[in-house]
Amino acid sequence: MISSGFTHRKGLMGKLVYGGTTYQLDDRVLAHLQVVVAMKLRRGENFFVSWRNPLAQGGGRQSLWIDNGLHMAFEYDGSVIPTVSRDWIEAMAASAGTNFGLQITDEDGDLLNTGAHSIVG
Repeated sequence: MISSGFTHRKGLMGKLVYGGTTYQLDDRVLAHLQVVVAMKLRRGENFFVSWRNPLAQGGGRQSLWIDNGLHMAFEYDGSVIPTVSRDWIEAMAASAGTNFGLQITDEDGDLLNTGAHSIVG
């Protein structure tokens, strides 16, 4: 899954469903998050996932405590598996081992204003 050979179509917004709450994220970001979450949970490691909210959503940050005890689903808007970057995955996985947890970044390692927000319904 690390190199699918497919390119990502911009604008596809998937969903992370966790503990009964749904968060909307870009499909490509979501694919990287899924790989890192799977790696960490397979090892029995619990951790935070954090992101910055855009100013249009009031700014600030959100964090989720990730462990095997809560239901989690990754739902993608697109039917094609996005291309996954090994370097991006390694950077996200390294951040997951810190006190602040996995910081969602762009491929260059800059903190990403993901636009992730909970969806009602």
